[in-house]
Amino acid sequence: MTDCVHRDAATPSPFLDGDPEREHLRPAAQRRTFLKVAGAGGAALTFSAALGAERAAATSRPALGNRAYVIVVDGCRPDEIDSGLMPNLQALRAGGLHFPQGRSLPIMETIPNHVMMMTGVRPDRNGVPANSVYDRALGAERTLELPTDLKATTLMTLARKHGMTAGSVLSKEYLYGIFGRNATYRWEPGPIVPVSGHAPDPFTMDAALSIVEEFDPHLVFVNLGDVDRVGHTDLTGGLSLELLRRTALVATDLQVKRFVDMLKSTGRWARSLVVVLADHSMDWSLPHKVVSLTSPLAADPVLKGKVAIAQNGGANLVYWTGPASQRQAGVDRIVAIAKVQPGVLGVYDRARVPRLRLGANAGDVVVYCRAGWRFSDPHVLANPIPGNHGHPTTEPIPFFLAGGHPAVPRGRTSPLVATTVDVTPTVARFLGLPFPTGRWAWDGRSLLG
Repeated sequence: MTDCVHRDAATPSPFLDGDPEREHLRPAAQRRTFLKVAGAGGAALTFSAALGAERAAATSRPALGNRAYVIVVDGCRPDEIDSGLMPNLQALRAGGLHFPQGRSLPIMETIPNHVMMMTGVRPDRNGVPANSVYDRALGAERTLELPTDLKATTLMTLARKHGMTAGSVLSKEYLYGIFGRNATYRWEPGPIVPVSGHAPDPFTMDAALSIVEEFDPHLVFVNLGDVDRVGHTDLTGGLSLELLRRTALVATDLQVKRFVDMLKSTGRWARSLVVVLADHSMDWSLPHKVVSLTSPLAADPVLKGKVAIAQNGGANLVYWTGPASQRQAGVDRIVAIAKVQPGVLGVYDRARVPRLRLGANAGDVVVYCRAGWRFSDPHVLANPIPGNHGHPTTEPIPFFLAGGHPAVPRGRTSPLVATTVDVTPTVARFLGLPFPTGRWAWDGRSLLG
């Protein structure tokens, strides 16, 4: 049962979409409706929606037509699907189209790869190369979590433009932030675990079930964050035990089962495509395997006071902040010094390596660490967590298509390399949405042919 709550002039919005203004100060076209729903677990859930969306929902059920669901098991490794801890995901993969060559794209972090999933274009076009960047205008490092950080049109916006509805159920606050009002129906993550900034998977799945059953959007984008968040803090990961991680894998697998069971019990399965993938995998380091570039770069007389670093766990983005006329000489010095640091895998002058496709927002030099290492800047104690990603060892991801619709292949394995940027064209093809052309064309391709 849905109750409509329109935010009035006296009540500030609690939603973290990057807009600090009260609802009544927004232009009328941007104001939102708040919909209260009785969740699967019995607790009341609140969704924000575009004005009039509750009427569209009420008149569209029961609806015909295809439905697409993108489920991101944040931070999951491909081998974990076969570990015996995730039998439901394993069975779902076996019954659909499996891409063993699933890949995350640089930088192998959460925000950029979710953005690539929903835009179909690389960071040099969507503006989001990493979780953390150095903002030259602010003169400080910050997280890319504002709607204004995203420079490309999302699949959710495209669906709405063509008369469809979209839902987002994103467990992490910064994901909710960067996607803002792209979806017709949005769940604000909660309750939030302190420090981690995410809602546990049972609450996230309650919201996913409710958004499908109550509003029946054509597209639903879901992020399950427990596997990633537990993986970051699992001190046994570097010892190859991964005790906490294993518990999270089992629990998340059961949450995915809840979703599939709902689709089948409500008759939606036969017209559904379910895209299951991760945004990156996970790597663990021991306490002594830390790379910190701040000190060696500051010790160089050419670079002292002219360098900034955005630390992304397995990757560092390094920015020349000195005079533009000295930029190339400074970049060359950064590359030379970073290359000889223990634990560094590769160092790239971003402007000279166009295949990275990261854009100017990623700074001047990209540095990856080796497997089993992590970056910690501005000092060696700044990043104490053992589990990290962002570097090439965390590139492989689980990726498969499932669902009961006849367009979804059954029991097949594909040799193609499937990447996060392929999600948008795949779902668009399934929903019958038009493909942009020319300079607006997607970088990804449809995995449904």
